Amino acid sequence: MNPDEVKMALLRALLALSILIAPLPGLAAAFLPLQGGGQPLLQQRQSLFGSSAPRREQESPGDGPSSYAPGSTSRKAELASLGPASLFAGRRAGGLFAPVAPRAVPLLLGPLTGPAAHLRNIIALAEAGPAGYDAVQHGARIRPPRAPTRLTLAQIFQWIADTPGQPHAIGRYQFIPDTLRRLVHRAGLPRNTRFSPQVQDRLADLLLLDAGLGELQAETLTRTQFMNNLAQIWAGLPTSSGRSHYHGYAGNKATMSWARFEREVSRVLPD
Repeated sequence: MNPDEVKMALLRALLALSILIAPLPGLAAAFLPLQGGGQPLLQQRQSLFGSSAPRREQESPGDGPSSYAPGSTSRKAELASLGPASLFAGRRAGGLFAPVAPRAVPLLLGPLTGPAAHLRNIIALAEAGPAGYDAVQHGARIRPPRAPTRLTLAQIFQWIADTPGQPHAIGRYQFIPDTLRRLVHRAGLPRNTRFSPQVQDRLADLLLLDAGLGELQAETLTRTQFMNNLAQIWAGLPTSSGRSHYHGYAGNKATMSWARFEREVSRVLPD
């Protein structure tokens, strides 16, 4: 092979190599010098694709009233929000190497107004009565050392651990222990967080999402379905049958009629 043929062979090899690595800018940057005389990324010991945000551990479902997540609607909404993924989409949204997408629904909602606030008022009316944010289940023989709103989450969990064999539903929304643990983990709240009215409201908002508030507002869930989902979370609310979903279980019963429940919800969530 003469020198001209060797040169042509080398040019063909370089051309083939450039075609192969052109669609892969990360790979090209690994081996080729950067503009301005910079060294290839591998010589700089830099990552080709960056690091992904850590995945949040999924909460484990609780059981009993105030812990059921009907249809796991919040998880479905989160998955649907990510859209179709593509192996060849590069770093665009949905691509294999795209940054982890932010949650479509914030962990903690707000502000304290609007439909969620009215729904919380209905739930509190059915569950807590006049004690409000400092309500403790009437069957608790040993009550917390102080009013719930003056306790930290750690102190509440300690009270639960120290008083087995009695009801522990607590606060304006009568969170039971399994539900409270799950929501605190889901919201990422430190155990030294005070069980304030604002914290209680935010945790209740997560349960409103679980019941399908987002789907209702997107018109993929009917108001009656949403209300029945709420009744599966809070035993004091009636189902469309007029009775609590947990009627007779541990003395539970609906504390308002379906007609009143529907009338109150329709004020902020009309058909």
